[in-house]
Amino acid sequence: MTLSNESVMAMVRDGQVEQLAILFERYHVRVFNFLLRMTGDRILSEDLTQEVFFRMLKYRHTYRESRTFTTWMFQIARNVNLDYLRKNHPEMAADDAPEPVARTVDPSDDMEKRENVVRLRQALARLPWKKRELLVLSRYHDLRYQEIADMLDCSVSAIKVGVHRALEDLRRMLWT
Repeated sequence: MTLSNESVMAMVRDGQVEQLAILFERYHVRVFNFLLRMTGDRILSEDLTQEVFFRMLKYRHTYRESRTFTTWMFQIARNVNLDYLRKNHPEMAADDAPEPVARTVDPSDDMEKRENVVRLRQALARLPWKKRELLVLSRYHDLRYQEIADMLDCSVSAIKVGVHRALEDLRRMLWT
């Protein structure tokens, strides 16, 4: 029987820190992909992913089972990314965070699909940081609006509006 993420994290919180390895195996790729989409830098994203799991261990006492594990984990990942930006780019507001570099795509894909993927990634990279974050969390990581609202300490309505506006901006960038 597989334990839920919430149960495993509760075990970590209660002192069975070796159980964090289970969560690392389950989620390190998702955390890395989130950070990669936010930073565009593979090496930096690897370092920040390690920092996320270190903070999960360090701040395990703050975990509450009333929140989903993924919400708590992505909140930590978001904070790690923001802390990095504040420390290394203090002149930037969150909306002015650096654009991620477009990644290459699999050459076995057909030409039109590759072009569309590249255009989508480039358009996503040009979105302001906050809008990009909303789309990455809601579309790439399938977090529910309620989870994102809990993470960002705002209403579900604000998340819905933010995602809608981000999608509209993305559509404009793609089709103009």
